[in-house]
Amino acid sequence: MPIRAVFFDVGETLVDEHRLYRDYAMRMDVTYDFFLEKIEGAMAKRLPVKNVFDAVKPGFDFKAARAQRDAEGRKFVIGPQDFYADAAPCLAALKAKGYFIGIVGNQPASAEPMLRESGLTADFIATSEGWGVAKPDPLFFAKVVDAAGLDPHRIAYVGDRVDNDLLPAKAAGMHPILIRRGPWGRAQWGWPEAVHARHKIESLAELPALLRTLDSENP
Repeated sequence: MPIRAVFFDVGETLVDEHRLYRDYAMRMDVTYDFFLEKIEGAMAKRLPVKNVFDAVKPGFDFKAARAQRDAEGRKFVIGPQDFYADAAPCLAALKAKGYFIGIVGNQPASAEPMLRESGLTADFIATSEGWGVAKPDPLFFAKVVDAAGLDPHRIAYVGDRVDNDLLPAKAAGMHPILIRRGPWGRAQWGWPEAVHARHKIESLAELPALLRTLDSENP
C-alpha cells in the first residue's frame, strides 16, 4: 500500500534546537560540548528527563531555568534560522509529488503560528498542547490518522526518537522513519528497539527518493 501522507516531528527533525541546549549549558556554567556529552550519555541509559539534566549538574531544575529564561524575555522562539537546511526542500519536494504533508510534535501551542509563518510547505500543522495530548500517548497518533484522513498504513511518521516517535507510530499502524540527529536521535539510534523503524535516515534529503522507491514497490 503506497504512502500518501508524511507527518514530521518538530524538534530535531525539522528544527535544530542547539540554541536551546546552548542556553541550558550557559545556565549550568558548563561548555556546550560537555553538556551534550553528558545528556547524550544519560539519554542512552534511558534516564528520565530530570535525571538527564542531573547528569550535567546535580539538582539543576530545568523547568525553573526555562521560566527564568522566559522572564528575561529570552523565550525560545522558532525562527527561520532554526530549521535544518534540508527541511524546506524536503517538504516542498514531497508536496510537489502529491503527498499530504503534516507537521505535529510535542510543542507549545504558541509554536503553531510560528510554524505556519515559517514558509514550510505543509497541509496540516498542530501541536501537542493544542491537541491536549502528547507523544507517546496513542491518542496523539490517532489524531494524526484523523488529520490525514487515510488508512494508517498509508502514513509515514518521521521523527528522531525511538520512544516518542518510532514505537508509538508503529503501534498505530503507520510507517515509522527514524532520523539520526540531535542528542535524542544520536543517543537512541543504537537502541535495540530501533530495528522496528521501517527505514532509518541520516538526512531529510534522503526522504523523497526513499518514498519514490517505496511507492514503486507498493503500487
